[in-house]
Amino acid sequence: MPNPDVVLLTKADCHLCAAARDAVERVTSSLGLTWTEQSIDNDPVLRERYAEEIPVVFVDGIQRDFWKIDEARLVRVLKKAITA
Repeated sequence: MPNPDVVLLTKADCHLCAAARDAVERVTSSLGLTWTEQSIDNDPVLRERYAEEIPVVFVDGIQRDFWKIDEARLVRVLKKAITA
């Protein structure tokens, strides 16, 4: 089974984004997973949809958290995705 697709949406000059990057990195590395980051700055559709919720973390295309990433919840979601 492929690893879950973990994507963190961010924007420039976002102090919450730095904390979210650290949280996502801690969780994914502890589980041996990778993740990607996508900026909303150059995507008008994403900027319109998520401007007030940044940062946002998605797992397999489903929004799982925003603003402050709950590491315990992300671990649970990823472990469930890995075993599904």
